[in-house]
Amino acid sequence: MIQLLGAAPYRRMRRGWWMPTASDATDPSQEAPAVLSSDSIAQFFANAPVNIAGNPYLRTPQIDGHAAAVRHFATSDERAIEQIPVGCGKSGLIALLPFGVARGRVLVIAPNLAIKDQLADDLDVTSASCFYRRTNVLADLSSGPFRAELDADANIHDCHNAHIVVTNIHQLAERAEGWLSQFPADFFDLIVVDEGHHNAAPTWQNVFDAFPLARVISLTATPFRADGAEVAGESIYKYTFREAIRKGYIKDIRAENVAPTELVFTYQGDERRHTLDEVLELREEDWFSKGVALAEECNKSIVDASVLWLRDLRTTGTHHQLIAVACSIDHARQIRGLYAELGLSAKVIHSRMETADKDNVIRDLKAGILDVVVQVQMLGEGFDHPPLSVAAVFRPFRSLSPYIQFVGRVMRVNVQNAPQHPDNRGVVVSHIGLNIERHWADFKRLDADDQELIAGWVGGNSAENAGGDGDGASPWRDGGHMDVTREILSDRFISDLFLDDADDDAVIDNAMETSREQGLDLELLGITRDDLRRRFAEARARSGPVGPERLPVQPQAHRKVQRQRLDEQVKSQASTVCSTLGEAASGRRIALLGGTGATNNLGAVIVLLNRRVSTHPAVDGTDRAELSLDQIEAARAALPELAQEVAAELAGRL
Repeated sequence: MIQLLGAAPYRRMRRGWWMPTASDATDPSQEAPAVLSSDSIAQFFANAPVNIAGNPYLRTPQIDGHAAAVRHFATSDERAIEQIPVGCGKSGLIALLPFGVARGRVLVIAPNLAIKDQLADDLDVTSASCFYRRTNVLADLSSGPFRAELDADANIHDCHNAHIVVTNIHQLAERAEGWLSQFPADFFDLIVVDEGHHNAAPTWQNVFDAFPLARVISLTATPFRADGAEVAGESIYKYTFREAIRKGYIKDIRAENVAPTELVFTYQGDERRHTLDEVLELREEDWFSKGVALAEECNKSIVDASVLWLRDLRTTGTHHQLIAVACSIDHARQIRGLYAELGLSAKVIHSRMETADKDNVIRDLKAGILDVVVQVQMLGEGFDHPPLSVAAVFRPFRSLSPYIQFVGRVMRVNVQNAPQHPDNRGVVVSHIGLNIERHWADFKRLDADDQELIAGWVGGNSAENAGGDGDGASPWRDGGHMDVTREILSDRFISDLFLDDADDDAVIDNAMETSREQGLDLELLGITRDDLRRRFAEARARSGPVGPERLPVQPQAHRKVQRQRLDEQVKSQASTVCSTLGEAASGRRIALLGGTGATNNLGAVIVLLNRRVSTHPAVDGTDRAELSLDQIEAARAALPELAQEVAAELAGRL
């Protein structure tokens, strides 16, 4: 039985919350809601009849991860880390962790709103679909565990009446009106951190310092940080990506890279021609990998390859979708155009978009309207959409952690607990010149229990943004950039599967065990281990397209996309002009110079730049809708120079 404290008088505090005071304690006229005591919460988590060990509705990492936490905190109060791949049930494990561990109230912290909202839903005992109910962990939910969610409508009473408080780090500790200073130092006994590789950041350390007696456990798929800071905690449990694939918790993923037999480009004014072996050496240079990332010819190679794989996955009848990652907003628009030329429905999403516009893109993606979403610093941790099955990488990653976070978007399975199901395949497509497969190789080695190896991976900048300045504006061209003019592709992908032949026995064991659990004994049906091994080998041999090919593009579609790109790049270059002049896009100094009819600086520069485009010899006053493809391409090539001319003119006038 959960004990409730008797009614106590409350006094209004700063920020409008109420807390009991000694001077008012004997005043019977004051009423307040009953609150859960730390003792009653401790008794609940210690004595509730939870069904965890042997529960067929729970996943192995949930059962074993919970048991590891119980063992650790039975003898130690040291901070702990558990490594759980995406898609393996971290939210469920978080729901289980308080039982047998917490000796008081629990604080669950998510890194963002999306994850916080999902955790709050899973922990809501009033919901028919809450984790405890759908997994039969608790037969009686009438006594909780009750959770409070820190949002705009929450107050301190909600937290006193909850076993578990769920928040995101911004709401808790970063906002000026945040909650952190309102809680007593002993308010929480256990802190659970989702995406725990963030926990070394100063904001998170401030939270831990605010509750010095609380035990801390962090859950993450990547127990290291891109900035080199040490993730706080002792590793007490690890569930490997390899085992997750074998069990069918995440997709059977593979890497596919296009590779040129010959690459021709200009760099610093000189034309260069390189074979594949030479490309493999050059890709170690930043200037080369960035040049490949921004080269439309190389982008086209990645687009074609990723579309071939998307088509192959869709032969099952499932509407698989593709997610791409770009260097910058303008680069993302270029990539979107290449997909659009092939008749695919594609949209860009980036962190600078209005919230309503981002919501519209996500809605179209989840409704199946989109084939492709191209993202810049979006759709990261916590974004759950299983139909995303192809990840197209168009940018160099300097460190492993952000690479794995992106690949994680295509790991979630379409069919639960069904290893080898044709709809549970994921493909990571890139270009050999981006030097991405080194991260793929390290990703596979992440399953190794080698802390020295992991320590060697950290470093770099997780917010790295190769080839652009992040705000959508194209940088000035200085004549030193790499411009790919021709690429002759190999007739084979450079392929690497996460699982290999050596994993077949483990997959077979799991398939036969899973079938028996479901009341179907394959051996009694005459299906032997050798039969399954042969079928797996045949499936692997015929899986996917053999190699890259150039996909045809309708000339009309190409012209329309190039016309759209011209308009987009005018806006991008106009943004660069404003930045170069030190003028805010939303300011008015340039607009007040007159002659444009614009109400802000960005609008004024767009008008001026469009005028330059219209008077360019290649365009010569032709209506924009009537431009030929050659005219459009000439105008696009001239844009950086035209933008510099506009900037120089405005600098003189300002």
